[in-house]
Amino acid sequence: MPRMLDVSDEVRSEIGDDEADRLLGGAHAPDNYECTSCRTPGDALLEPTSTVLFVGDETAVLAFAHARCIPSQVVPVAEEQLAGAVRSISQAQSDVSADAARPQPSLPAQALPAQALPAPAAPAPASDPAGRTGAPGQAAILGITCGLVLHGGTGHASLVVEPTGPVGRPGNTTGEDEFLDLLQDAGFQPVADLDKTPDQLPGWSVLVAMGKLHAILQPAAAGGSTGWWQAHQPLQVTDAWRFAANQLGEVTMYAVPAGTVGRQPREDLLRQALERAVALGQVVSASLPLAGT
Repeated sequence: MPRMLDVSDEVRSEIGDDEADRLLGGAHAPDNYECTSCRTPGDALLEPTSTVLFVGDETAVLAFAHARCIPSQVVPVAEEQLAGAVRSISQAQSDVSADAARPQPSLPAQALPAQALPAPAAPAPASDPAGRTGAPGQAAILGITCGLVLHGGTGHASLVVEPTGPVGRPGNTTGEDEFLDLLQDAGFQPVADLDKTPDQLPGWSVLVAMGKLHAILQPAAAGGSTGWWQAHQPLQVTDAWRFAANQLGEVTMYAVPAGTVGRQPREDLLRQALERAVALGQVVSASLPLAGT
């Protein structure tokens, strides 16, 4: 029986017309699936469904999502992350029938938990927006903290990016920190008011798959997207964070110089640290749409 599938042109070009037609005809598409965006059950026979192709260096994985959550698209992912995604997707597909019968947790429209933030992301080698190495002598390390930040009373899923040391332009041997300058060159804007939602930055996005943070993506020189930051291992985010990101379809990214915000155990403390950094003119930000999931 045909499924209510959407196969975008970029997904079709990757998998080929024959395989795309087989999917649309129901040959290789599941009836039920777990949405890779909101992680709730979906039914391809009854509701519009997007095909999402995760592509690594040597491997590709086709996943499914509610069309209301994300459109059909190709999402570049590091090969080592894709191996973990294969295991996660296989487990999700085997459990989806049981999940459909299990009551799903409900969240208020503006879930603003007061409990401690999830632990900051495992750091990854930092690069400037063009993908070049940062500080001289050694690669800088980017720390990522996830939390909800209020914009005029509405909680926005946010990422605070802070390197462990100076990040310089290629060829800079002075040790001068140019992290914020590099991001402003890429389109990030200085923050004057933490309550104001920043504009979306074209070409940049945040990849959340199977309820975990995988990467921050930037535009690739040859078109499409490439990783600007990638987690060593996909990072679990809270239900409230994921709900806010899915509800608004975007994530606010804040970037600060090394030693500005630090690791804050609660969201109120995170906001206070950000407000102090804003007062010093040490924060740039942008709204990044969700990529893939």
